[in-house]
Amino acid sequence: MPSLNMVQAVNGTLRDEMRRNGNMVLLGEDIGRNGGVFRATEGLLDEFGPERVVDTPLSEDGIIGMAIGMALYGLQPVAEIQFLDFIYPAFNQIVSDLAKFRYRSGGQYPVRMVVRTPYGGGIKGGLYHSQSTEAYFTHTPGLVVLTPSNPYDAKGLLVSAMRSPDPVIFLEPKRLYRTIKQEVPAEDYSIPIGKASLVQEGDNVTLITWGPMVQTCREAVALAGRENIRVELIDLRSLLPFDLETILASVEKTGRVVIAHEAAKISGFGGEISAQISERAMDSLRAPILRVAGYDTPFPYALEKVYLPSPERILRSIRKAYNY
Repeated sequence: MPSLNMVQAVNGTLRDEMRRNGNMVLLGEDIGRNGGVFRATEGLLDEFGPERVVDTPLSEDGIIGMAIGMALYGLQPVAEIQFLDFIYPAFNQIVSDLAKFRYRSGGQYPVRMVVRTPYGGGIKGGLYHSQSTEAYFTHTPGLVVLTPSNPYDAKGLLVSAMRSPDPVIFLEPKRLYRTIKQEVPAEDYSIPIGKASLVQEGDNVTLITWGPMVQTCREAVALAGRENIRVELIDLRSLLPFDLETILASVEKTGRVVIAHEAAKISGFGGEISAQISERAMDSLRAPILRVAGYDTPFPYALEKVYLPSPERILRSIRKAYNY
């Protein structure tokens, strides 16, 4: 079984699915000869040619608009936006058209399409290359929002995304692209949309996270373990829809919840998770729900390590919940 990093897992999955599905087309800025800014599409132009691996102009609204048109006529485009921070010129296309066509046509015009984009901090990208704004898209019915935290999940979730009848926003944590290697089966497999991963079991505190923060939370869980605090770690993987059943089962067991994400705290997706728990499991709670997040400022360059939640900052909230 090959040991792959996340970029290799994404690249191989795109290659396998394009071989399987002749209607699949890739498009985006510099994805052809250059292989993409993170080399996630490297080598695909040589195998599939310029009609299926399309270098586009620097126009995010053009990329998404073209991809929507392709999907309406039966192709299955996978559009790459170079950084999530650059997606906003295409925001109207995504929330007004991409998310709505299947519903407004009564299912006659599904838009089977994936938008891949790197997101999150941790690589010294500065103000416009580091943001985590997944909550914008989780507020849009009609979209599916997925984010892997490791190479195995990257393949399984991307396969599900490319075979989904609904349009998918596929968020790839850029700081994990080459920092983790993992055995990834060569054979075909998928991970169900809407199903979280129980990374570690525990009965004292529930820690909920996703995407780039999963590895940071693993470290926090290990630190808590040295203090005999048994933390149950949940990787959501799928943000829209998300696995409320797994969350509530864990909250019923532990009675204490910490939610960690990179995005700014105000209106971050952690607030939705907190609200759902408060509405449905208030009687199980033994402590207030705590959120550990980025600060409510633009993403800094020099102070990136201060802005991003650290294992130690997460541990402080775990302690606070446990000792409440």
